[in-house]
Amino acid sequence: MKTRYIVNGRVYTGRSFQEKTVGIQDGTLRLLPPDAPVSGEVHDAAGKRVVPGFIDIHTHGAVGVDVNGAPPEDLEKIGRFFAGNGTTSWLASVLTDTEEQTRWCIDQCRAARKAASAGAELLGIHLEGPFLAPAYKGAMPEHLLRKGDAALLRSYQEQAEGFIRYLTVSPEVEGTVELISAARELGIAAAIGHSGADYDTAMAAIAAGAQAATHTFNAMQLLHQHRPAILGAVLESGVYCEAICDGRHLHPGIVRLLLKVKGPDRVVAITDSIMAAGLPDGKYHLGVNEVVVEDGDAKLASDGTRAGSTLTQDAALRNLLAFTGRSLEEILPLLTENPARLIGVFDRKGSIADGKDADLVILDQDNRVADVFLRGERLG
Repeated sequence: MKTRYIVNGRVYTGRSFQEKTVGIQDGTLRLLPPDAPVSGEVHDAAGKRVVPGFIDIHTHGAVGVDVNGAPPEDLEKIGRFFAGNGTTSWLASVLTDTEEQTRWCIDQCRAARKAASAGAELLGIHLEGPFLAPAYKGAMPEHLLRKGDAALLRSYQEQAEGFIRYLTVSPEVEGTVELISAARELGIAAAIGHSGADYDTAMAAIAAGAQAATHTFNAMQLLHQHRPAILGAVLESGVYCEAICDGRHLHPGIVRLLLKVKGPDRVVAITDSIMAAGLPDGKYHLGVNEVVVEDGDAKLASDGTRAGSTLTQDAALRNLLAFTGRSLEEILPLLTENPARLIGVFDRKGSIADGKDADLVILDQDNRVADVFLRGERLG
């Protein structure tokens, strides 16, 4: 079996950059001393840094493709675009839709899972709803929101053959606290969001097993000294906090505050991107919603509510570095290790270690993507 080598780069392993050679065989990687003998195909990363591939667990699409209407070949198109921006694996976020359309989306994702991919690996499905609060619906169609329904979720997961990995619910919606427990049994990580839940209700959801907060600060009741609400609960507790770091959804000061409160181990950098990512300003859609993008900012045509983003993860990385002044070593887990741990794939994704998938990004001195390796194959 042919072995590839990446030499002369500074390799991010053990949360620090080290002088290592990376050996790649059969899609997995092995760390070698910098002076290890190499032969065959050698990639010279001199002057660059080798980091784990990014993982986006919350995205609705890109390059003209909306996840809610995407057949397998279009999901592959998203994956190829993501790979070029350093995202080597992702979850397809299905916006609240009719049961029929949601089941169609599940079938498309399941088919894409079984097809050979030349782009970022589709790791699973994220259901954003339909068990959400109307008052904080954001871009969710209100008439399709519903109470917690464990039987429906179980049916979806059976149809998906276990491919649903992540679920967003609102704790105050009837039946959702019980739904979180059911999700856990089904192998689904639950997040709370799109919510005006009070502190006690949010804490009950966390006690039931909620592991994250969806796009923290956005589409949720904010903090008040007398009514800490859902935001107070997620900041105080140990759950992961998603963050959209495009400079629009969160002020840089809020990004700094979030990292100071939660620490770099409990923040997950997502894009929440829509089909307009990678494309110019114009008219698009997000599920059943019409969206207008101006100056890269996506908003509902109906009322101006912000509707996802046009962000990519490589841009999010550079934004985080600029917003926080923290080191690359501190920021990288937000795009790699943390999402992998949250959705249960850290055994093979999210870090550079022996035996893990060879999903690698090579960054230049400006932290721009110079090269990408997907499961050991260099992106052409």
